[in-house]
Amino acid sequence: MESRETVGVEAVARCCCSPCNGVETPGHSLTLRTRKTRSLSTSAASCPEYRRNQSLHGPSPVTTFGPKACMLQNPQAVMHIQDPASQKLTWNKPPKSVLVIKKIRDASLLQPFKELCVFLTEMKNMIVYVERKVLEDPAIANDDSFGAVMKKFCTFREDLDDISNRVDFIICLGGDGTLLYASSLFQESVPPVMAFHLGSLSFLTPFNFDSYQSQVTQIIEGNAAIVLRSRLRVWVTKEAREKKVKADENGVIMTNGDTEGSRKATHQVVVLNEVVVDRGPSSYLSNVDLFLDGHLITTVQGDGVIVSTPTGSTAYAVAAGASMIHPNVPAIMITPICPHSLSFRPIVVPAGVELKIMLSCDARNTAWVSFDGRKRQEICHGDSITITTSCFPVPSICFRDPVNDWFQSLAQCLHWNVRKKQNYLSSEEDDF
Repeated sequence: MESRETVGVEAVARCCCSPCNGVETPGHSLTLRTRKTRSLSTSAASCPEYRRNQSLHGPSPVTTFGPKACMLQNPQAVMHIQDPASQKLTWNKPPKSVLVIKKIRDASLLQPFKELCVFLTEMKNMIVYVERKVLEDPAIANDDSFGAVMKKFCTFREDLDDISNRVDFIICLGGDGTLLYASSLFQESVPPVMAFHLGSLSFLTPFNFDSYQSQVTQIIEGNAAIVLRSRLRVWVTKEAREKKVKADENGVIMTNGDTEGSRKATHQVVVLNEVVVDRGPSSYLSNVDLFLDGHLITTVQGDGVIVSTPTGSTAYAVAAGASMIHPNVPAIMITPICPHSLSFRPIVVPAGVELKIMLSCDARNTAWVSFDGRKRQEICHGDSITITTSCFPVPSICFRDPVNDWFQSLAQCLHWNVRKKQNYLSSEEDDF
C-alpha cells in the first residue's frame, strides 16, 4: 500500500512486473510506476514475509487499448483508479482499423452488418477486419452487390491469426455473447469495444443501431465515456497422467489406472464473466476445496461454484443468488451453486487476491470447469485452477456514462425493482 503522497506523484498508472517483463504469472508482484516511494510502516519493510506481493485492490489496469487508444488521464486524480465519471476515451493517433464482430447465422443482422461495413469502408476509409467464417455465410458470400466491399476486408481465423496489434477499436453487432467473444480474441490489451443492441437480452450492449453513423463518428473523434470491465486471468494446471504397464506371469501386457511419472501441464485463459466449476454429469455432490492466497477458506459441497467478475455478477451468478456489482468496483464474486448448506452465502473478495480451486481428497467424482461458457473440460484429482484479476480490462464504450448505462440495463433487461406503486393516502384516510 502506498501513501497519498506517493500515489499522487504520477497520474498514469501501469502494470509493472519486473520478473516477467509485463507478462502475468501467479505470485509475481504488481507495482505502480512512481518517481518516489515511501513505506507507511518500517516494521513491514523489516519483515518481508508478512508483506503482500499484490495490492488488495487488484492490479492497476493497463490504460492503453490496442495500438492507438488510451484512456484520457485526469491530472487531479489521487488514486490510480479513476472516478467512473472521468473515464474518457482518447486517441494517440486517429484510428484507421476496426474489427466488426457479427453474431453467426443470424439473418436479422445481415442488413445492419452490410450497412455498417459500407459506411466504414466508403465513408470513413477504415480498414475493416472480419472473421472468415462470417463471410462464409451464403447470404453474404452470394450477394454480388456486396462483393466490392468484401474485397476490401481483412479476414482472420480464431486461434490461428493474431490481430492484437492491428485493430484500433471493435464494433459488436448482436447480444452480450458478441462482447464475450471479442474479449476472448484478445488475451492481453483489448481495443475499445462499441456494442450495438441487436440481441435478445443485450445487458452489455448500450447502443441502438438506428443512429449508428453519428455514434460511430463520435467514437472515431474520441468523444466517448468508457467503463473498464475487469477480467479474470485463469491458470489451469493438470497432471499429465501415464498409465502403468504391467505383464502377467504369461507375459501378457496389462494396464490399470495407476500413474507414474506425473507431469504438470499449465495453460492460461482470460474470462470476462465467470469461471464455473460444477459436478458435470455425475449424480454426486461436487466436493472442491477453495483456497484464498494459499489458505483453505472452505470446501464447496453442492452443484458447484461460480467465480465471477463484477460484469459477470449479473449473469450466471445473479441467477444463483448473488448480488449485482457495478463494473467499476474492484472485486471478485464467489457464488455457490445449490450448496448443501443453509449458511453458505455468496461472498465478495478484493480483486487482488489469488483464488485456487482443487478437488477435495475425498471427493467421490471429478469436476468440470468452463470459461465464459466455453472450453469446458474435466478436472481430476491433482489438478488445480488458479484465478486472479487480470490487469488487462475490456474498455467498453458507454452510451452516456458508466453509472447511467448500468442502471438503465438493470431496469430494461432485468426489470430490477419493478413493482406496482403503493397508492397515497388522502387526508380523510390519514385520520384513521
